[in-house]
Amino acid sequence: MEIPQLDTSRLLLRPLIREDAVQIQQVFPRWELVRYLTHLVPWPYPEDGAQQFVCGSALPDMQKGVAWHWSIRPRTQPEKLIGLISLRLGEEDNRGFWLIPEWQGQGLMSEACQRVTDFWFRDLQQTCLRVPKAADNLASRRISESSGMRLVWSGRKAYVAGEMDAEIWEINREEWFRRHGE
Repeated sequence: MEIPQLDTSRLLLRPLIREDAVQIQQVFPRWELVRYLTHLVPWPYPEDGAQQFVCGSALPDMQKGVAWHWSIRPRTQPEKLIGLISLRLGEEDNRGFWLIPEWQGQGLMSEACQRVTDFWFRDLQQTCLRVPKAADNLASRRISESSGMRLVWSGRKAYVAGEMDAEIWEINREEWFRRHGE
């Protein structure tokens, strides 16, 4: 399946390409972005970290049809990468994202999550979306709450910032479509 560009009223979600690694490397290595990410993200972030992620993980997984990654770009500045959003097959970790701080607090990530979650259920025909997060990541929690997800697991997990309380939130296909009047 070719991964489509997904658009919202304010954003362009473009399928990740090799050339995106340059902009990712420029904007991603910030503590406020990585602290709540899985401990598998290297920190300090290496000089070729974005290249390793894009070429060694994201693009191969996209080709295998087990992951979908998009760069997040404002419609008003389509050349500017401001974040990433991803979907992955699996039991407990189906969606992840980050957005640079300068663009946070405007509802953009909620908008992006709405669009990719609809793609997950409508186009990929998946039955359940599960999203893990650090319990302290309140902005991510608000996105899950506002999109109708429910908390299904609490425990401890390792993050870049160390071991901390963790949660998994979920919504199923029927709940998603009912919430959207279908």
